[in-house]
Amino acid sequence: MLEYDSEDQFSSVNDHSGVGDVWLIPLKCLDDDARAIHLGAVAALSVNEGQREFVGDPFRMMLLGVEEESRLPYVIESGGLTVGVLTLQYGAAELAGWSDDDSAWLLRGFLIDSGSQGRGLGTRAARAATQEARKLTTRLGGGQTGVVLSVNERNPAGQAAYAKAGFVDAGRYLGGSSGPQRTMYRAFE
Repeated sequence: MLEYDSEDQFSSVNDHSGVGDVWLIPLKCLDDDARAIHLGAVAALSVNEGQREFVGDPFRMMLLGVEEESRLPYVIESGGLTVGVLTLQYGAAELAGWSDDDSAWLLRGFLIDSGSQGRGLGTRAARAATQEARKLTTRLGGGQTGVVLSVNERNPAGQAAYAKAGFVDAGRYLGGSSGPQRTMYRAFE
């Protein structure tokens, strides 16, 4: 069972661009009432029609993440508002076309609300997710050396945001149900 250090539950990134902090709120660390409030905000997130096939339903993703031990679901907040979601998962990196499951955390179910896109929040949240994964690796004694993800080849904006967050293209991945993907990786600093 994963355990969080109560003194270091929330990760944030501020790149001093004037846009503000991005906070990752770990749903598994919250009591039932707080989790319900955050899930209500997640249910109100909107997804652009063209993205729906890539990201799925954010509310459903968060519920799955709370239930499955290997998944760690996070709500992304900025300026006091819920702006997105993401999940870190251990033991599942091959789902993104990585060569093994255990050397990297899998970043999945990453979504920024359609009304919050284009402001750099996805890039900052991806950086925060990498920092959080590094902390988790240290805390849990895992052997992960970075974070891997897959992004659809038809999603150049997503690829660009991940590249700005320090992810590098690691090749084409033909798995998944929505067509060819790019596997992207960021090593821990």
